[in-house]
Amino acid sequence: MEKNFISAVIYVHNSSERIEEFLGGVMRTLEQNFEHSEIICVNDCSDDDSVGIVKRIASKQKAVSVTVLNMSYFHGVEASMNAGVDLAIGDFVFEFDAAMPDFDRQEIMNVYNKSLEGFDIVSASPDKGQRMSSGLFYAVFNRYTDFAYKIYTERFRVLSRRAVNRISAMSRSVPYRKAAYANCGLKTANIKYKVTNEFDFKEDRRERKYRRTLAVDSIIMFTELGYRFSVTMTMIMMLIAVSVALYSAVVYIFSTPVAGWTTTILFMSFAFFGLFGILTIMIKYLQILVDLVFRRKKYSFESIEKIGGR
Repeated sequence: MEKNFISAVIYVHNSSERIEEFLGGVMRTLEQNFEHSEIICVNDCSDDDSVGIVKRIASKQKAVSVTVLNMSYFHGVEASMNAGVDLAIGDFVFEFDAAMPDFDRQEIMNVYNKSLEGFDIVSASPDKGQRMSSGLFYAVFNRYTDFAYKIYTERFRVLSRRAVNRISAMSRSVPYRKAAYANCGLKTANIKYKVTNEFDFKEDRRERKYRRTLAVDSIIMFTELGYRFSVTMTMIMMLIAVSVALYSAVVYIFSTPVAGWTTTILFMSFAFFGLFGILTIMIKYLQILVDLVFRRKKYSFESIEKIGGR
């Protein structure tokens, strides 16, 4: 039996069809492998009987402490999981972003054992292909960020207490945990597992809207894509303004335009040139503000080694 205290934080939102199998599997794994453990089920304003099922299962066993954290309104997985992790007291904290029992229970211990090799954050990903929208998001995210570690579709992960403390010391306004984990400076690893059960994961309207918004916000906040696109379009419009100004000058020299036409076109061309120049500066300032607010950290280090001496 492992001596480390283990916390497991499970996101619960309208999961009545899967929560019993999932929670039972996590409970048995913790009970069989750890002397001390707790499970925190974060109820994100579920409309079904998910919480009732959790309470019924928890009342039948004594070895693992189970806590239900009820969010006051729908927050989404990111804020809800942050609330659960803040409540956790374990030396290691498992994060289950969805009650999706599509992996063998042994994978939980595989991820934990990998963390004991010196990795502060270890995640588990299915070996099957992901949805097209998810694949596009991760491709864009990884392409336009300079993070040391890439992110993927993940079912769950384990964080050491050092990782939890490091993330808490960083900006708590970061809206996307996986981006914070990839940018925290600690050693991370990813394990692929074989999918054992097929589930048709259905999201309700609120969750679909939340995930779309989260994806867009993360692309804008953590990647260079929005900035590059804005600067590119601004430069194109500036070139068009200069071209129109040159065209009006050529027309004025080699033909007889309508009175006032050349002056008007030149004024508009230089006005738009100045406007897009100001927009370029504003975009750069906004990019700097985003970096300061959402990606700020004084410094980060992976480890400290003392060699020699007493």
